[in-house]
Amino acid sequence: MSLDFALFDLDGVLVDSRVPISRCMNAALEAEGLAPEPVERLYPLIGPPLDTAFRSILEARGEPPDTAEALVAHYRERYATVSLRDTVLMPGIVEMLDALEQVIEIGVATAKPAAFARPILETLGVADRFLTITGPPVVGSHLEPKSATVARARDAISPGSVRGAMIGDRAVDVEAGRANDLVTVTVAWGIGDRSELEAAEPDHHVDSASLLTEWLVGRAG
Repeated sequence: MSLDFALFDLDGVLVDSRVPISRCMNAALEAEGLAPEPVERLYPLIGPPLDTAFRSILEARGEPPDTAEALVAHYRERYATVSLRDTVLMPGIVEMLDALEQVIEIGVATAKPAAFARPILETLGVADRFLTITGPPVVGSHLEPKSATVARARDAISPGSVRGAMIGDRAVDVEAGRANDLVTVTVAWGIGDRSELEAAEPDHHVDSASLLTEWLVGRAG
C-alpha cells in the first residue's frame, strides 16, 4: 500500500493545546456566571466541535443548552490571543515534518476554525510545511461535521483519486477519515484514551512521532 498524501488533525496530534483550551473554556463559563470545571474533566472534550463540548457540560449540570452559543462566543474572544501564547508543538513533530518534506504531501484537517488554526501554526513556525490548513469557518456556534472538513482538505491537497491517510487522536477523526475513503491512523500521545481508539477500529495505531514518521515514509508513493 502506498500513500500520496497525509492529513493531520491539529489538537492532540501536532500541538498540545490542552492548557489554552481548558483555560478559555473555564473563562467562558465564568463569563456566563457558571462555575469552572476541573481541567481534567475538560481535556476529554477537546477534539469534537466546541459547541458539542459546552452542550455536554451544560447537560451534565442541568443547565439550558441554549447557553452554549454565548459560551462559544466568550471562548473565541479569549482564545484568539491565549492560543498563540500557550499552544506548543507535540514532542517530535518538527523532526517528523523535516523527514516528510519532499517525501509526501501533507495537510491539516481540524475541527478548530481555520481562522485560529493557521495563526497557531504560523506562530509555531510550521505553517508553511502544509499544503492546506483546513478548518470550519467561524459562523455561529455550530461547526461543520469533521467528515466535511476532511473532504475539503482532501480536495485541496489532492483533487485527483489518489490514496491518502487521516491521522488523528479521537474516534471522530477515524470516522471522518473512513467516510472519505482514507486510511485511518491514530496516535497514542493525543487526547483520546486507548479504549476510545480501540473501539474506533483505525487501520493503524502508532505510539510515537518517530514511529509515525517511519510508517509514513515507508508508504510514501
